[in-house]
Amino acid sequence: MDLAGAVIDIGVGKPAVLHISQVVAPEGVQIKRIEDVLKEGEMIEVWVKKVARKDDEERIELTMMRPLDLEWREIKIGTTVKGKVVRLEKFGAFVEIGAERPGLVHISEMAHGYVKVPGDVVKEGDEIEAQVIEVNRRKKQIKLSMKALQPVPEIVEEKPKPTAKQNPARFAADPNREKKPARKPRRRTEEDNTALLNSFNETNEPEPTVMEMAMKAAMEKAKDRKKKQDSHKDKAGTKEQEDILSRTLENKLETK
Repeated sequence: MDLAGAVIDIGVGKPAVLHISQVVAPEGVQIKRIEDVLKEGEMIEVWVKKVARKDDEERIELTMMRPLDLEWREIKIGTTVKGKVVRLEKFGAFVEIGAERPGLVHISEMAHGYVKVPGDVVKEGDEIEAQVIEVNRRKKQIKLSMKALQPVPEIVEEKPKPTAKQNPARFAADPNREKKPARKPRRRTEEDNTALLNSFNETNEPEPTVMEMAMKAAMEKAKDRKKKQDSHKDKAGTKEQEDILSRTLENKLETK
């Protein structure tokens, strides 16, 4: 071992190299030298990070960092993944699926029906299955959907109940069928009131103005004066006719 890392025998006939940057230290331990975390002869768990060839010689580079179960190139829309719920928020649940970042199941993607809060469907630590519906590698975002893997509920439409006109035989055979109450005849008082209202609307003329009333009164006075004048003329004519008749009769008597 040296300051840069350690040489590890992985049983392939040639040694492999574990760089200090690929060493995982216990929590709270700061690595300054490789000896701070590794000892000669110690058994450790490592993964092959890269195999490089230089001058016809292969160089195997190792890492103690567990590789991702899912690389970005493997995460595609429509892929079904399994994971553990690691955090709940008001808007959804974060699920660890073995990728660089946890995936998010939005509350609207948890079920086909209404979900008030994510805790009504899942809890932290639950193992779930979901489908990838969106991937944004630049923003390091993975969106998942649980309802995409659930069957769509059938919508049952209620059929309208048949009426007696549509199926008279069924209604005639059912003596317990509840009959629809007959419509009550219109009350006489309502008809009278309606007729009275219509009559009132037809005959109710607008009230005359003051000017119209004055003109009407003047016309009536003029008519009265004319009637009186005509009456006087008639009386004068009648008297005159009576005088003529009287004189005529007197003349006839005298001649006899």
